[in-house]
Amino acid sequence: MDLLGSEIFRNAFVAGTLVALVTAPVGYFIVLRAQAFAGEALTDVGFAGATGAALLGWGSIVGMVSLSVLAAVGLGALSERMRGRDVEVGMVLSFALGLGVLFLSIYARTSGLHASSGVDILFGSLLSITKSELLVAGASAVAIAIALGAVYRPLLFASVDPAVAQARGVPTRLLSMVFMLILGLTAASCMLVVGVLLVSALLFAPAAAALNVTRSPRSSLGTSVAISVGAVWSGLTLAFLPGARVHLPVGFTISAIVALAYLASALARRRDSGRRPPEPPHPSREVA
Repeated sequence: MDLLGSEIFRNAFVAGTLVALVTAPVGYFIVLRAQAFAGEALTDVGFAGATGAALLGWGSIVGMVSLSVLAAVGLGALSERMRGRDVEVGMVLSFALGLGVLFLSIYARTSGLHASSGVDILFGSLLSITKSELLVAGASAVAIAIALGAVYRPLLFASVDPAVAQARGVPTRLLSMVFMLILGLTAASCMLVVGVLLVSALLFAPAAAALNVTRSPRSSLGTSVAISVGAVWSGLTLAFLPGARVHLPVGFTISAIVALAYLASALARRRDSGRRPPEPPHPSREVA
């Protein structure tokens, strides 16, 4: 009850829940489409955009969203050509991350306050979320949910069996660009709340854990959301727990919980390996 009476905890609780509700379904499609590398790419590019915009005196959100959207459109347009070019893409991402570190280093030299804001971009600032930032996070979550819901069925079809989907007239390339745009907006909006590093953990681990223990898309989505929200709630509660001798960082606690959830799901899947492995859903059942 003491925790619920704290405005800091309430703001962090609401913001973390919004991030969990957004990243879980988007992360499901990332894992289903085997595009975890693309998700990591957008977070690195968003980090460079945020630090570069801050260095120029603009808002971090401007640079983060702008570069994330541009990178998302490029990745979506080049989705087919990028196959087999992991080394080249990895070098570009390394350069983007290094560029972000350079911008952050220059920005931090000007003021100690700038240094702390740069750290917030990396590790998030759940404990200092304001009401205006909550409104932005809520509006972003609603927009992303509407966009993902609008393309859910054809996107699922194209993710499960792209060849059949294309043969039936589904615009797979357009869907790829739309999904990458949704992913870019998700990464950019969530990075402002939980930071670059925690966004990656929430995008990949809950969805991967859910796919290890479920068979249908709906159950996978529900399980992914449950793991993501549960990890955020547990991490915040442990971080704020009164009377604790050591208060662990929120980002570390949440990341550790989702990692343990994935480990547990992988062990459960290995234990049940004697049974027939989960089969992907037939596209006609979800799209027809």
